[in-house]
Amino acid sequence: MSYPTNTWFAERLGDAGIRCDYLKGHRPAHMPCLEIMRLEWAHAAAEARRLDMRLVALWAAEAGPNDPGNAPLYAYMAFAHPEHRHVLLRTPVQTELPSICAHYIAACRMERHMQDMFGIRITDLPDDRPWIRHEHWPRDAYPLRSAFDAQRPLPHEDHGDYAFVRADSPGVYEIPVGPVHAGIIEPGHFRFLAVGEQILNMEARLGYVHKGIERAMQGRSAEDGLRLAARVSGDSTVAHAWAFAQAAEYAAGIEVPRRASFIRALLCERERIANHIGDIGAICNDAAFTFMLQQMHRLREQMARLNRRIFGHRLLMDSIRLGGVAQDIDTAAAAELAEQTERIAREVEDLRAIYADHPSIQERVVGSGTVSAADALDLGLLGYVGRASGHYPDERIEEAYPPYDEFKVAIPKGKLGDVATRVWVRFEEIAESSRLILAMLRALPEGAIHTDWQAPPAGISGFAAIEGWRGEVAAWIRLGEEGRVDRYFVRDPSVINWLGLELAVRTVPVPDFPLNNKSFNCSYSGNDL
Repeated sequence: MSYPTNTWFAERLGDAGIRCDYLKGHRPAHMPCLEIMRLEWAHAAAEARRLDMRLVALWAAEAGPNDPGNAPLYAYMAFAHPEHRHVLLRTPVQTELPSICAHYIAACRMERHMQDMFGIRITDLPDDRPWIRHEHWPRDAYPLRSAFDAQRPLPHEDHGDYAFVRADSPGVYEIPVGPVHAGIIEPGHFRFLAVGEQILNMEARLGYVHKGIERAMQGRSAEDGLRLAARVSGDSTVAHAWAFAQAAEYAAGIEVPRRASFIRALLCERERIANHIGDIGAICNDAAFTFMLQQMHRLREQMARLNRRIFGHRLLMDSIRLGGVAQDIDTAAAAELAEQTERIAREVEDLRAIYADHPSIQERVVGSGTVSAADALDLGLLGYVGRASGHYPDERIEEAYPPYDEFKVAIPKGKLGDVATRVWVRFEEIAESSRLILAMLRALPEGAIHTDWQAPPAGISGFAAIEGWRGEVAAWIRLGEEGRVDRYFVRDPSVINWLGLELAVRTVPVPDFPLNNKSFNCSYSGNDL
C-alpha cells in the first residue's frame, strides 16, 4: 500500500527552527510521525497552534522493539489540519516533560493521565491533581509501566479527598451528585457550586469505571485486540473497532477490499442514526416530553432487531474484522436495510415537526447550556457538540478514508451552541446518514469482504482516525513479536467533550443539568480507559 508522504508540517517546523526526523516504521506516510527533541516539545505545540492545527491526542508509551535504549519512554502528540491531515510528533522522555496547556486547553487532562499512568512529571501544568488515579491508589503504582505487576492486588492507601474547586462565600453552596446515579448509567461524580438554583461551576470527577484497557491490550493477538477495542465504549463499538482495525491495517500495509469499506461505513452510519435517535428521545424525556422518548425508543429498537438479524448483534459488536468485515450483505439484506432506512428517516422527520411545534420542550432547550464558537475552538470540541458551536471537524471529509472518498458528506453547521442546536445537529445527521446509507447500498461494489491478516515486523506502528457518532475516534497501535499488540492508545471524543459540558452548565439552573448532560452524552467508559 503506497501513500504520498505528508511533508507540510515537517517543513513548517523546519521554518520555525525545529529539527525533526521521520520515524521509520510508522504508517501510513500521509500520517507521519516526526521525532523532535524534548526541549522543542512546547515550541512545536505552539507552532501547531499558530498554524491552526487541532490537537487530536496526547499520550505516552514505553520504548518499542526498534527504539534506541537511551530513553525508557516516548511522549506522543497528534495534530490534524483540515487541508494537510494528520501528523504525529514524539520525543524521548526520561522523567519529565513540559506542558502544552498554554497552547491547547484540552491537553491538561491528557497530561494528568500521563502523570497518573506513567509517573512522568509534567512541568508548568496548571492543574496537577490526579485525574484517573483515585485517592486510594498507592503513590508509586504506575500501571502502564512494564514493571507494574497487573496480577497483584494493589494495597489501599488513603490520600485524602479530591481537591474540588471551592468557594468561600456564604451564599455559595456545594451540591454533590454521584458517583452512583439513578438508572443504569455509568458512575461519575459531579460537584456543583451554586447560588440558589444557578450553577456557578461544575467539575466532573471520572475514573470510577477505569478498566485498564491499554494494559489489558498488551500481549494480545491483533485479532483478540480488535475484540477488546470494540468494547472500549459499547455504544460506539463500530467506530472503535474500525479505528483499531484501520490503525493495524495501516501498520501491516494491508488494503481492505472496497466492498468491505462500504459495509464498514454502513455499519458506522447505522450506529450514528441509532444513537442520535436514542439521545433525542432521552433529551426530551429530561424535559418531561415522554411522547418523544417512547417513539424514539420504538425506532431504535427496530434498528437493533434488524442489526441482530442481518449482522448477528443488536449493537453490531464484532462486525468488523482485521482486513474487512465479518458479515456480507446479500440482495435481500440490502433491500431490508434500504427499506428500514427510508422508513425511519421519514418517521424521524415527522417526529421532528412535532418536537419543533411543542412549546414546553422548546422553552427548555432554546438558549440552554450555550458554548460559544470561540470556546468550542479553544477546547477542540468534536462531533455534534462541536458542530452545534461553530466547530466542524469531520474525519469523513478531512481524512476521506474509503468509502468517503467517493461520497460527499454534508456537515450540519450550527452556531448557537445550545441544547436546541445540539438536538438540531442530531436531526440533520440522521437525515444525512440515511442518505449516505441509501447511496452506499446503491453503489455497493462487488468483490471480497476481507483480506487475510498478515502481521508486520515487530516495532511497526500505525495511526487512524474514524468519525464515530460522537466525533473523532483516534487510535494508535504498535505491534510486537508474532504480531501481538505491544502498545495501544485510543482517544474517545468524550475525553475532550467532557470539558465542554463543564463550561456549558455554568449558565443554567440546577434542574437543567440533566437536560444539558444528555445533550452532550459523553461516554464515561470512553474516558475511563
